[in-house]
Amino acid sequence: MLDGRVASSHHGIVRNLPSGTVTFLFTDVEGSTRLLDELGDGYAGALAGHRRGLREAFERHGGVEVDTQGDAFFVAFAKASDALAAAAEGRAALAPGPIRVRIGLAHW
Repeated sequence: MLDGRVASSHHGIVRNLPSGTVTFLFTDVEGSTRLLDELGDGYAGALAGHRRGLREAFERHGGVEVDTQGDAFFVAFAKASDALAAAAEGRAALAPGPIRVRIGLAHW
């Protein structure tokens, strides 16, 4: 991060981070090791769908993806209400599939 900008870890686009009071959203897949064992080769496709569904929700609510590690996201929002809406929408988007996520918010 330089000068409030971050290079997205998933497509290299530099976006401006929100400033002032910021809400951070963190995600983690529940039982990812168990899911990998259960789904086998299908895990890669399920994980791709998970990433797509969450990213769409985050972007729709103005989130800036700061980092992604494995199956986890770190996203910044200018407004807590947008982070909460993105979290709810992202979880709903995943409901039909096998992946469930834990989502935490921190408001600074």
